[in-house]
Amino acid sequence: MTLHLARLRGLLFYAGYVVFTIAWGGLAILVSWAVPYQLRFRLVIGGWTRAVLGWLRLTCGIRHRIEGLEHIPATPCIVFTKHESTWETLLVQQVFSPQATLIKRELLLIPFFGWAFRLLRPIAIDRRDSRAALKTLIREGTDRLDRGIWVVLFPEGTRVPPGTLGRFQVGGAALAEATGAPVLVVAHDSGRFWPAHTLAKHAGEITVRISPPIDTSGKGRKEINALARDWMANSVAELYSGQTSRLTTDNALDSMNSRLGST
Repeated sequence: MTLHLARLRGLLFYAGYVVFTIAWGGLAILVSWAVPYQLRFRLVIGGWTRAVLGWLRLTCGIRHRIEGLEHIPATPCIVFTKHESTWETLLVQQVFSPQATLIKRELLLIPFFGWAFRLLRPIAIDRRDSRAALKTLIREGTDRLDRGIWVVLFPEGTRVPPGTLGRFQVGGAALAEATGAPVLVVAHDSGRFWPAHTLAKHAGEITVRISPPIDTSGKGRKEINALARDWMANSVAELYSGQTSRLTTDNALDSMNSRLGST
């Protein structure tokens, strides 16, 4: 697929994405407050993510497969997810339902999306105050786990380039240390097909891997993070094995075409 076609398909996807978000967010605000929480999550988030991922497959040819579904325990726990694009924020909401996601407080102010998201009990923190944010995460995360709600975090804190691994923040491991809840790790290669900070989308199949539960009882936050990061690092290396040179070449071509297109 040429870069121009990838951008055109990305533009078509985002046009539908905005429509789905406004329509579904508006509907959620009107009716979802009147239904029980678990049903509310499935109606609002389940319906929205299915529509968006289906539209993504239709417009951009991006599919996915999941390995390790058998590792998911019956009782909700803590999930550490690799962060390379926006794509995984959609998928994990389907796999782990209902869930409380750790988010920046500002996201709740986004029209329609944020207003609807507020109804789903996310854990919203102020990143400018790290100490207060950690206390909020532990307090509200413990509450969500006690209520049978998955707690999903992106331990790298921000999106990182495809095939790389960022430094793990302490929050998720501190919650696991405080509660003794197991940790699942989710690795994937979404950045190959939905790169961050670009309009282009590349057709193909994203592979998602879910780890066996990591037993955190009696372990400190540093050990928990080390175990989770090691598993994620090994999985990401395997997912990108043999594709690094092609990925580098593709990125170089995209960069060169972008410069040529701007002259």
